[in-house]
Amino acid sequence: MKRLIDWIDQRTGMQGVLHEVLFERIPGGARWRYVWGSTLSFCFFVQILTGLFLWMAYSPSANSAWESVYYIQHEMTGGWFLRGLHHFVAQAMHVLLVLHLLQVIIDGAYKAPREVNYWFGVVLLMITLGLGLTGYLLPWDQKGFGATKVATSLVGIVPGVGPALQKLVVGGSDYGHHTLTRFFALHAGVLPGLMIAAIAAHVALFRKHGITAKQPYRKPDANFWPDQVLMDGIACMAVLVTVVYLTVRHHGAELHAPADPTQPFNAARPEWYFLFLFEFLKLDFLTQWFGHHGELVGAILIPGAVMGILAAMPFIAGWRLGHRFNLGFLSVLLLGAALLTVKSMRSDASNPGFQAAVAQARTEADRVVTLIKTAGGIPREGAAALLKQDPAIVGPRLFAQHCASCHRYGGHDGQGLVSSEPPSAPDLKDFGSAAWLRGLLTPSQVTNLAYYGGTKFKTGKMVRYVQEKLPKLEAKHPGALESLIEAVVAEADLPVNRAAAEARKPLIEAGRVAVTTSFGCTDCHAFRKADDDATAPTLTGWASREWMVRLVSDPTHADFYGQRNDRMPSYLKDGRLSEREIGLVVDWIRGDTDPAARLKPVTAAR
Repeated sequence: MKRLIDWIDQRTGMQGVLHEVLFERIPGGARWRYVWGSTLSFCFFVQILTGLFLWMAYSPSANSAWESVYYIQHEMTGGWFLRGLHHFVAQAMHVLLVLHLLQVIIDGAYKAPREVNYWFGVVLLMITLGLGLTGYLLPWDQKGFGATKVATSLVGIVPGVGPALQKLVVGGSDYGHHTLTRFFALHAGVLPGLMIAAIAAHVALFRKHGITAKQPYRKPDANFWPDQVLMDGIACMAVLVTVVYLTVRHHGAELHAPADPTQPFNAARPEWYFLFLFEFLKLDFLTQWFGHHGELVGAILIPGAVMGILAAMPFIAGWRLGHRFNLGFLSVLLLGAALLTVKSMRSDASNPGFQAAVAQARTEADRVVTLIKTAGGIPREGAAALLKQDPAIVGPRLFAQHCASCHRYGGHDGQGLVSSEPPSAPDLKDFGSAAWLRGLLTPSQVTNLAYYGGTKFKTGKMVRYVQEKLPKLEAKHPGALESLIEAVVAEADLPVNRAAAEARKPLIEAGRVAVTTSFGCTDCHAFRKADDDATAPTLTGWASREWMVRLVSDPTHADFYGQRNDRMPSYLKDGRLSEREIGLVVDWIRGDTDPAARLKPVTAAR
């Protein structure tokens, strides 16, 4: 073995290099404050390694990027762990960079003759932020797409060259395939290459000038090996244990639903290390002081000035109180960023609209996985196609857009947002169920806002019947009302009732008789046969899919409200919704969203 080592050393000078590296003198001995540079190098090595393996399975195309990340996350052996490591190590690098910068400033390791090495550190900070920004888009999910669109729009406000610069970054006039490929090229090629070059220069200059130790020395000088190497190793292990814990706890990195440029994403936020800037741009003083130039000042000029001061710190330190100024400036900067980050998180936590959007985003993320597994794969059209034909996702979205101005769904707009305006039409959650119909036929509830309380029918014939006549009929025919409810609800054929339909058949038959005899419902409604004299919506097929589709399409039809219709639009007749869209929202209201009953197996999956 010695002969082999000697042979290699004669041709490479390996032993001399190792001796120079390992036995470098450390003034004042090894210290924990020196570990940050080594932990950053370790993290970058992990990023290169995990990034290369992720690259082997990733497809940088707007038509396949999300699908390839889905494969990594859910199908590739250990893929979720690999992706989680890459994600959380990237998070750790931002924390470690700040700690390293603090250590350099506190120890005065940025002063002459170490200015150039300090500037390389600032460049490395910017490259790391750039890697975080460009990597955010690569999964091509709704979260990354929305956040990147907001971030890159700031480029467009640069005076003069803004629009052209934004077009260059985006890869055209709109966000799409070229945006993704440019960000991938930056993330996987340009920026890592620049970082390797900057690290090499940074380390070379560090070797040239040596460690700047804070005085007075607490311990005698020592070599890098073994004390400092041991501390660095322990610190790197602590970082690794932390990111592994976070990876396992979260089962890798989060993956939202596929990007859909046609749909807004109200849960879009930058990663936590950019949240301070996001919150800073919302501060009132920017608009009050600078008017319509506030965004330019907050997003470009002030951050540019801050970076200018950071770069000028070696020169500022030459003044008598310069070092103290630098320490104070950096402390205020970091404290301000921390406070703005906390403020942003608290604001989001107390924002019902944002929380509803987050909940909806998580629902969509979970749903697309369920759809893919149920279908047995991803169709050629991509995973987004599964969501576009899924009532559980499209239904509440359409309801919020077209129905929630009058109706509610369990008190909200279908997507979890509660309006301050009272509803003017019935609440449609559980519509077609026995519980919903029982509430309508309860005298104390029929005029609630959940039923007729917000409509013009609140003083109509049906309400008078429920409040005045129905209690007497119910007393006259004990138990008959429950059978009536079962009979009418059976018309809906709700998925939740199908399993027990046969067992309830005798009760349903008795109820059908009660509808036409004991309670006189057919005096106004048609039921199970044509009735030209009916003046109220037909109970034949009440709340069934066909019945609801027809109602939504044209409530002015004679089978429904006719000329007495209370403001409800004829969605199909007026061209507001297509027949497919009406079917999706109806299926969602009815709870008919089981993908196993709707999806055909994928025959040509990715």
